[in-house]
Parts: sequence; C-alpha cells; structure tokens
Amino acid sequence: MGLRTREAGASLLTVIFFLAVLGVIGAVGLQVFPSLLEYQAALKAINKAKDEPTVAAVRTSFDKAADINMISSITGKDLQVVKNGDEMQVSFAYEKEFHLAGPAWLTMKYTGESHPGR
Repeated sequence: MGLRTREAGASLLTVIFFLAVLGVIGAVGLQVFPSLLEYQAALKAINKAKDEPTVAAVRTSFDKAADINMISSITGKDLQVVKNGDEMQVSFAYEKEFHLAGPAWLTMKYTGESHPGR
C-alpha cells in the first residue's frame, strides 16, 4: 500500500478573493493618493506663506503657491491667519469625499497648521 500525500497550496477561490481585495484597496488608493499629495503641498505652502508681514500677503502668497502646485481644495480665503507677536500662525481644515460604490463614500478630513520658527 502506498502512502497518500496531501498537496498544500491556495485554492483558486482563495487566489481570486485575495486579488479582489487587492483590487479594491488599489482602486481606493488611486483616488486618495493625489489628495494626500495636495495636502502635503498645502502644508508646505502655508509654512512658506507665514513669513509674509500681513494677513492679505499671507493669503496672496498661498494662492500663488496653490496655482503652481495645483491645490484646488482650499484657497487663501479659507485659511485661518492669526498674528502672534511678530509671527503669523496659519491653519486650515477641509474635507474631501470620494465615492466608492452605491451609497458608500470615503470622507478624508484634513487639518494643518504652520510650524513656528521655521
């Protein structure tokens, strides 16, 4: 009598399920990634703009950077600008929504503020 050995490995159904999950994660990632890049550009823009002497100049500087870096979610009018002594404190908050499927949406909430002394 011969010994029976059992073959190990993933079934076709497991592979299909795994590829479907990766596909969904990839599709969501492709929508969210540009939004994350825009957020990083907005942070960089407010840290540069905070060095301006007036609130109006801060907003104008941000708008110029937004044009160059294709920041479309917020404008200079959306910034909260507060003067603390000789330094400007600049912050923002906004939301982006991404439609997934049917009634499902993904909402990303972004907030940022300038760093003092940079």
